[in-house]
Amino acid sequence: MQEYQLYIDGAFVSSAEGKKIQSVNPFDQSTVARVDCATTADVDKAAAAARKAFDEGPWAHMSRDERSALIKSISDKINEKFKELVKLEVMDSGSTYRKAKEDVYLSARSMHYFSKLAALDLTEPVEGLNKPGFSRNIIVREPMGVVGAIIPWNFPLKMAIWKLGPALAAGNTVVLKPSEETPATAMELSKIIDEIGFPPGVVNIIPGYGTEAGEALIKHPGVDKIAFTGSTAIGRKVMAMASETMKRCTLECGGKSANIILDDADMEMALDGSMYAIFYHQGQCCEAGARLFLPEKIADEFIGKLVDKTKKLVIGDPMDKATDIGPLVSKKQQDRVLGYIQKGTEEGAKILIGGKQPDDEALKSGFFVEPTIFSDVDNKTTIAQEEIFGPVLSVIKYRDTDDAVAMANDSMYGLAAGVWSKDKEKAEAIARRLRAGTVWINEWHLISEKAPFGGYKKSGIGREFGIEGLKEYTEVKHLHIDEVGERDKKQWYDVVVPKG
Repeated sequence: MQEYQLYIDGAFVSSAEGKKIQSVNPFDQSTVARVDCATTADVDKAAAAARKAFDEGPWAHMSRDERSALIKSISDKINEKFKELVKLEVMDSGSTYRKAKEDVYLSARSMHYFSKLAALDLTEPVEGLNKPGFSRNIIVREPMGVVGAIIPWNFPLKMAIWKLGPALAAGNTVVLKPSEETPATAMELSKIIDEIGFPPGVVNIIPGYGTEAGEALIKHPGVDKIAFTGSTAIGRKVMAMASETMKRCTLECGGKSANIILDDADMEMALDGSMYAIFYHQGQCCEAGARLFLPEKIADEFIGKLVDKTKKLVIGDPMDKATDIGPLVSKKQQDRVLGYIQKGTEEGAKILIGGKQPDDEALKSGFFVEPTIFSDVDNKTTIAQEEIFGPVLSVIKYRDTDDAVAMANDSMYGLAAGVWSKDKEKAEAIARRLRAGTVWINEWHLISEKAPFGGYKKSGIGREFGIEGLKEYTEVKHLHIDEVGERDKKQWYDVVVPKG
């Protein structure tokens, strides 16, 4: 069992009130780690450290190349500690071993990319306004100051990197609040940052509950921006609380992504892709392909083959390399998902496979839910409209592509979508009609740190990744630099200022 303290101002410290979080293995309910739990007093201390580090410390005054080198060191250290981070991620979150390996690899790759962004000069001219002999106008981007980053439990290490990377690359200091459900790898990250020798206060990592530490961070007057990933319901509350101090916010929230299969799709590829879209990480992904739209012409054949393939998925110990489906993150999440499954049957949908906790005695102590497929789903029902965040697929038949697009867009969410077809031009035309921030054609789940990611509608505000994501962590300043040089030639001279 691991023991972790809060990481504040370059030191490991105990919680002000001595509170602890027990991190539980979702597979067998053993204790993975005991972690100090941040309270309001700890948030105050972390925010003050980040404020001082930004206002008075060396971070904001370092050259871009110096910051870039430190950020890259995080990537290098993640690679050095690859095996132990993979194991800890599996035990802490219930991620399968195969997925955790990918997550740790992508965390290192993403941080390497963010280190390159840190070296960029984002200064640019104001097009159409520069006039030799009159003025030079440029746009400069400056760090916002202190960033409060709040991350969820589904991708603990990746989410920490996705928030820390661009915030640091832009020159900000950070207070990161990992989820109380899965704090372990974020706390290992604090050890990496301490080992590298980041200036004190630049990165502060304080696990805690959203109702205390999270709210205190959002409302704190010394914090300039909140970067949040989580549910839409909590995102609304974050916006409301942040408005009290006029904080900038980026919110990556919920999704109910539409996966549209066209009748000319490569069926075997679309079948495997549809399973990957919904059952990857037990469906605990904001952009999971939870609504599968099938044309009436091929629907029955597709559904039959999908059920047969789903039967072959291996449910088991997430540390076993053969396991396809691991446990959900907690008993609370297991109960939530099973509750939605019951709601689906009550609303008239038909369970084709799954729908319960596995019968295997070896899995009874884990928070498992079988991969579940519903047919006869009405797009207006609860299981088709609300984010379940579990291995539950709603299959919906459509008449024609206009019908499919209309139902796909009939959602409060707009995070992601997918289209499967051998006709790439037709697929792209449909993709352009979908109200979603990311649309895959013949693919799913490929999110790159180089391309913007975020949602339409109630799936969020702002974008992560790429240059667009970096700019979300900056303030924009227009510099007007006079080139007239002589008082008598100023345009405003005759308007206001008296002669003589």
